[in-house]
Amino acid sequence: MRLVRIARFFAAVLVASAIALPALADSERFSFMAIGDMPYNLPGDYAAFARLITRINALRPAFTVHVGDIISGQTRCDDDHFVRVRDMFATFDGPLVYTPGDNEWTDCHRPNSGGFDPIERLARVRGLFFPDPAQSLGKMPLRVTSQAADARYSKFVENARWERAGVVFATVHIIGSNNNLQRDQAAVNEYIERNAANLAWINAAFARARESGAKAVVLAFQANPRFEREPPDTDQRSGFNDTLDALKRNAIVWGKPVLLIHGDYHHLVIDQPLFGPGRRRIMNVTRLMVHGEDEVHGTLVTVDTGNPDLFSFTPVYIHENIPPFKPAAQP
Repeated sequence: MRLVRIARFFAAVLVASAIALPALADSERFSFMAIGDMPYNLPGDYAAFARLITRINALRPAFTVHVGDIISGQTRCDDDHFVRVRDMFATFDGPLVYTPGDNEWTDCHRPNSGGFDPIERLARVRGLFFPDPAQSLGKMPLRVTSQAADARYSKFVENARWERAGVVFATVHIIGSNNNLQRDQAAVNEYIERNAANLAWINAAFARARESGAKAVVLAFQANPRFEREPPDTDQRSGFNDTLDALKRNAIVWGKPVLLIHGDYHHLVIDQPLFGPGRRRIMNVTRLMVHGEDEVHGTLVTVDTGNPDLFSFTPVYIHENIPPFKPAAQP
């Protein structure tokens, strides 16, 4: 009788192991780095950014996402600055996926930025940073799906999508300065065209996630779209209302984890900023706002597909990039 009980015990263990094995095989753990708004204050920040790149290379993330603003809003939008940063991007050992910010083109009309035509600067950014829309930057480029592969959106080489371990990633060209819904008719026309492309790209990312049975969706863009502004205060974020409506609608229908990565405000924030009907927080959406400007650091995002919460975050501080406090003035 005792032998029978022992046999039954081992049989139960084998059955449990057989049940557990597929779950283990289907799970994967990897990390990627999120950065943005750097190098910012030039030329001094070139060295600080180089130190961060060295640290990222040592950590060997699966890829790095840069959410734009490679110069400050007061820096001249010269080709020399763009080329230098592009060359620094080439020193990433792994893939580097970049989406432009407003400082690279939208704000280049400012006198301090050189009084450039923003539309001309946007074309230059696309030419310099997206010579092959089907792959990322970095020493080991990542193959991506570009929105430009669709003839309807052929100019939007910067909007990219890729997948890893059942997670759908996409960059979306959403920028500060009210998403370029501003100033003059040329800017408004540009906004209307890009906004339509962005909305289609957001919808396509969620459609791909549903089609593939994905575990999560990650969207990266430059702007802080003013999540905190809710009706009737939405006129203060007119360039972002369509984007936020699309994010809310898709996230609620999707129901699984969504991570939004952006920059713009230059300090680290991790929270749940989206509200649905009845001012209920949309709990499956997490926002990561990255360091930037004087804070030349990164955030390592770990994805564990065996964990229902999926995402965890580790700030990566470059201590040489932290300036000491100045002594307080004596009374």
